[in-house]
Amino acid sequence: MRMSLRTSQLLKTTAMLLVCATLTAACTSRVATRGNLPDEEMLAQLQPGEITRGEVVEFLGSPSTIATFDEETWLYISERTETWAFMESEVTDRKVIVLTFDKEGVLTSIDSVGLDMARDIEHVERKTPTLGNEMTVLDQVIANMQRFVRKRK
Repeated sequence: MRMSLRTSQLLKTTAMLLVCATLTAACTSRVATRGNLPDEEMLAQLQPGEITRGEVVEFLGSPSTIATFDEETWLYISERTETWAFMESEVTDRKVIVLTFDKEGVLTSIDSVGLDMARDIEHVERKTPTLGNEMTVLDQVIANMQRFVRKRK
């Protein structure tokens, strides 16, 4: 049974549309949000000088991190990234809420830092030298064989 020319063209057109729809769907971006970003309404309820660490945890939950050298500084960090197909992720939004407490655990200040304050960090590509011999594969094979020969004696 032979297909008519019209049916054949209809199948080809449908197949092309399916391929185009699949390619378009594959190229849409993926958005991912990570971290703990408190609601603006919850932050508005925090009044410096009137609220303690325990109350902050009740309102906002645990902080993302506590400053390394200053336990009186809590950080709530959130980041939104967007990825297109197989490309590297791009940070589209970042927000850090910085809460500072005094020695008695009372909130003293609330600050917000965004992506506009971020700095690019240049990674160092050099390698750390290590002690020891640099051996080729052949050197390693010979050394292992010598080790087994010594054990037999």
